[in-house]
Amino acid sequence: MPSRNITFDPDSGVPVGSNFTINTGSDFKAKFTVVNTSSSAYNFTGYSGSAQMSKSVSIGSSAYAIATFNVGFTSAAGGKFEISLGSTATRSLAEGRYVYNVLVSSGSTVYNITNGNILVLPGISSAPA
Repeated sequence: MPSRNITFDPDSGVPVGSNFTINTGSDFKAKFTVVNTSSSAYNFTGYSGSAQMSKSVSIGSSAYAIATFNVGFTSAAGGKFEISLGSTATRSLAEGRYVYNVLVSSGSTVYNITNGNILVLPGISSAPA
């Protein structure tokens, strides 16, 4: 299970890049620990999150989500959250390269906190469905 430590500056408007690999048919979970520019835990109390992956980046509506991650704040005050996909969801992914992003929001303010590439690799063998 990958873990990422990231420094997030909401004033910059720039997400932190982070790449992952998903093996089809397996559970996927990535943990993030976020600090602000003064190295204190970023406080996500009152925030919600969403994350999706698609085959390409688009402006407008030309791309669509291939998968939607579960986003959970494991310690909102401690700046910790995770994204995950279960084995049923990863089993249906086609081999290839995808892009993803994680959005966090508080009220009407939405931040693209992290994004990057996901390489999906086919499983050599997997447990029966």
